[in-house]
Amino acid sequence: MKLTDINDIKKLLSEEGFRFSKSMGQNFLTAAWVPERIAEEANLDEGTGVLEIGPGIGCLTEQLSMRAGKVLALELDRSLKPVLKRTLSGRDNVEIVFADAMKTDIPALCLDRFGEMRRCACANLPYNITSPIITTLLEAKCFDSVTVMIQREVARRICARPGTADYSSFSVLVQWYAEPKMLFDVGPECFIPQPKVTSTVLRLDCRKEPPVSVKSERIFFRTVRGAFAVRRKTLLNALSSAFSELNKDELRNIIISCGFEEKIRGETLGIGDFAKISDGIWHCFNKNL
Repeated sequence: MKLTDINDIKKLLSEEGFRFSKSMGQNFLTAAWVPERIAEEANLDEGTGVLEIGPGIGCLTEQLSMRAGKVLALELDRSLKPVLKRTLSGRDNVEIVFADAMKTDIPALCLDRFGEMRRCACANLPYNITSPIITTLLEAKCFDSVTVMIQREVARRICARPGTADYSSFSVLVQWYAEPKMLFDVGPECFIPQPKVTSTVLRLDCRKEPPVSVKSERIFFRTVRGAFAVRRKTLLNALSSAFSELNKDELRNIIISCGFEEKIRGETLGIGDFAKISDGIWHCFNKNL
């Protein structure tokens, strides 16, 4: 059985009584080169433990298992249990856990299953949970890299630079934790059912340390979220809404003391710029205590 052959897929799913779930955003690959290249780009070896989110019928899982020491796949849809039992039979280095990745203690699970192995994450992510899953994987701080297939527009947003239309708070969050690289596109014709958008495979090489140091990560991310809450709003007005505990004059002084013009907009700032401003806010909070 070929796990990317559309006829084999339809036969298998029919025999097991499987129905696609729109709410879970299920799209299975029908082009063999895609899972092969994803697995190659993930830079795996026998000393690597791979966490896969959403194995589907197992075509990427199969390729990962041929390159990694161990593959642990988290699958939310329990109706895929008999399917995966057939497709991954005999792959002794694969373990399937039926659980919600968003409700799983990822660091604890990886420590339990992988021990001291080098760890990577891989996934063909449903479009409706792309951002929260990527955030969860990065905040786990236990992977060398995260290789995912996601909607092309989201990949562009992740890789966007300051001052561009795609740049957002999510760009800053991902680039805080990792260095993103777009690898290749995958067209709708490579899936069943076919999505209405093009996908992009993206590798996030996780940083050992943040790109800059800050006094408080909590205040840093609050600053970033506030700056992007309403686009085309000046940074001063945006932060006035985000930090109601501080008065506008205090925030104006922070922005100016960091070397920026009073009317600057948040979407033009880089990570280092946000770090300066968040540290200024941190000092202001501590001065007022």
